[in-house]
Amino acid sequence: MLRTTLALTASALIALPALAGTMKKDIVDTAAEAGSFQTLVAAVEAAGLVETLKGDGPFTVFAPTDEAFAALPEGTVENLLLPENKDQLVAILTYHVVPGKVMSGDLSDDMSATTVQGSDVMFDLDNGVMVEEATVVSADIETSNGVIHVIDKVILPEG
Repeated sequence: MLRTTLALTASALIALPALAGTMKKDIVDTAAEAGSFQTLVAAVEAAGLVETLKGDGPFTVFAPTDEAFAALPEGTVENLLLPENKDQLVAILTYHVVPGKVMSGDLSDDMSATTVQGSDVMFDLDNGVMVEEATVVSADIETSNGVIHVIDKVILPEG
């Protein structure tokens, strides 16, 4: 009996770290660990949106890669990260977020969704999945508080 109890306890102790590794991380931690969203994570921090995107959600984030940010005109990112441009940065970042968990299978051609910023984004499924002028290059990355869809361009709200 003692041997069985010790064996079960040892098995449980060995299994716990393995189970901890399977738990999903939130949107911010998932993006930070991916390695290709350093600019996005820095912008989220500068905009003061970390706690929001670590919150309960669910959120759907259309996450531009570092390459997408690098494709913006020279100096744009650095300018947006300045404290005096925080409101503009928040508007751009929240334009990339839709409340709720929207998986790629939930999309239909020419549908729109209202972003956290307040404007609508349009989806086009004619040539792959596009949100506005950005192509979704990796879809349905599930997190503990929503889903991330990787996009190849930074989308900008009108105005």
